[in-house]
Amino acid sequence: MSKKSWIIFIVITVGILIALVAFSGGSSIDVSKVDVNTVQKANSQNGNIADHVFGNVNSKVTLIEYGDFQCQPCGAIYPIVKSITNQYTNQLQFVFRNFPIADLHQNAKAAAASAEAAGLQGKYWQMHDQLYTAQSDWSELSINDRTKFFDNLAKQLDLNLKKFDSDMSSTQVSNKISYDIALGTKAGVDGTPTFFLNGKKLDGKTDFSSESNFKNTINTALKKAGILPPQ
Repeated sequence: MSKKSWIIFIVITVGILIALVAFSGGSSIDVSKVDVNTVQKANSQNGNIADHVFGNVNSKVTLIEYGDFQCQPCGAIYPIVKSITNQYTNQLQFVFRNFPIADLHQNAKAAAASAEAAGLQGKYWQMHDQLYTAQSDWSELSINDRTKFFDNLAKQLDLNLKKFDSDMSSTQVSNKISYDIALGTKAGVDGTPTFFLNGKKLDGKTDFSSESNFKNTINTALKKAGILPPQ
């Protein structure tokens, strides 16, 4: 084999090894035995960060959203989700799981990390809301500028900034995001936002095309579970 052929062979081999390592790292979380429709407790796979639940944690009706903080449709439906979850606080438990589509949204994973980092200081939902409210302000920022922006949000929430920055880049937070993605992939999520109500995937054209439709869908599930909708 000529010297040139050896070089080509080595380059190709190294490239394959790098791809295999990357693939292995991205699929290392095994959720094959996990019930994706149940609220997840803290465990070693998710960085000991449990599902974030808003509302009645004892409710028999669970709404799960797989969302991407930079996704415009997610941002567009956020006010509706916020309104409904506030109205159904006593009847419903709402879970948000990270599903950043990094190939399309360069700042999505960093935004998810900022929410999880805030959560480690007890301010998950506050950061979640800020990210969607200000989505258009940070979506297209550079890496340096987005870091400054997220730090500013953290300051507004009175977070310990040094801990916040450290947690954002931590393995713990990265594992939580990867775990959420693995759950979504198992559940068949192929875009955001995707909602599941007691394990049933909702249809964007009917179930949550408007606030009234969303409420009707939830009310049906509540009545089936013997829970009276809010008056």
